[in-house]
Amino acid sequence: MSASQVGPSREFLGFLRPDETVGIRNYVLVIPGGFISAKICECVNGVETIVTPNTGAGMTSRDRATVARTLTGLARNPNVAGVIVHNAGPSAGYPELNPLSLAEEAAKSGKPVEFLDVVKAGGQLEAIAQGVKMARRLVYEASKARREPFGLGKLTVGVKCGASDPTSGIAGNPAVGYLFDRIVEAGGVAMFGETTEIIGAEHILARRAATPAVAEAILEAARRTEERALATGEDIRTVNPVPANIAAGISTLEEKSLGAIHKAGHAVIQGCLQYAERPAGKGLYFVDNWMHPSSIFPGYAAAGAQLTMFQLGGGGTPARDILDPSPAVVAPLLWLSANPATRERCGFSLDYYSGTVIEGKETPEEAGERLISLVLETASGTWTRGETLRYSDPLEVYTLDPVF
Repeated sequence: MSASQVGPSREFLGFLRPDETVGIRNYVLVIPGGFISAKICECVNGVETIVTPNTGAGMTSRDRATVARTLTGLARNPNVAGVIVHNAGPSAGYPELNPLSLAEEAAKSGKPVEFLDVVKAGGQLEAIAQGVKMARRLVYEASKARREPFGLGKLTVGVKCGASDPTSGIAGNPAVGYLFDRIVEAGGVAMFGETTEIIGAEHILARRAATPAVAEAILEAARRTEERALATGEDIRTVNPVPANIAAGISTLEEKSLGAIHKAGHAVIQGCLQYAERPAGKGLYFVDNWMHPSSIFPGYAAAGAQLTMFQLGGGGTPARDILDPSPAVVAPLLWLSANPATRERCGFSLDYYSGTVIEGKETPEEAGERLISLVLETASGTWTRGETLRYSDPLEVYTLDPVF
């Protein structure tokens, strides 16, 4: 049964987890990444791991805590049915990345967590053999789970926009905003971010904050980002918009930001989150993060998003298809656009097109309802176009401090 057959109740079919969250996929996750994790994934279907140069080595304590929060957040993601933690990471000696602590934090979700001790196994090759056995057992048990119907309010989603152009602000981001409003109304969680792309419009978002403290946190995030840019000798308002935005027709950062914030819909903003921080409650949240997809999407997944979305403009896909699966490790990615040229270039790889609003074929509400249907279908098990590919680039955890 597809979600489109469920009707106006707006339900999807997912996997209930011990902590009452609901998964839309059913993975086993191996953390941290590295040689052992990669070989287990190669041998066992249904297993994922994080591939990143951000192992914690040479980082400040604050940044190591961010790496740890990302790893354990991915482990606790509802799309993960079981976890393997090994102690072969190069930063295992740091207290923030102690493998036993990672395992204990992952176990708070109530899902099965296995600990792979490489020393006791007798070395890496022996540990791989043990890890494969562990993973096979966990995957087999996970396969016994059956999907059940749940309402839209059980979803947590995260979005970014990129290669933005006028179609993004006119139709693409408003369609996402419509989805966000419906998810929040239903009791779910929606997250948006890219602090570099609220500058010039941060005062508008601050007026939507649930409390004065949340408003000040949003304004401070924008101020802090501008100050960090100025400390390097750059004015962020002159280096952003980026060349792809300018080529697509956006002239100033304020213009870009005013279009970008449409993806946040109209709900009250309940909080301003750090990267990979889990929301304290339901509703709409702003995330103080960076704009690159290899960084932003793992952070959303670590914060609990079962599904992520990339709203694409017209400046970033010159003469190529989208051949990028999800950077969110355990959360699938939907590619969206309102630009007809992007639709033509991307072909099969684009999941959703809202340029119909600009073309006069749909109202914004009709386009938004169609996006809701797609989200419910995807949450019920239909693959995104990117999930048909088995490839991923290394991911980048969003850290703030110099590496020593």
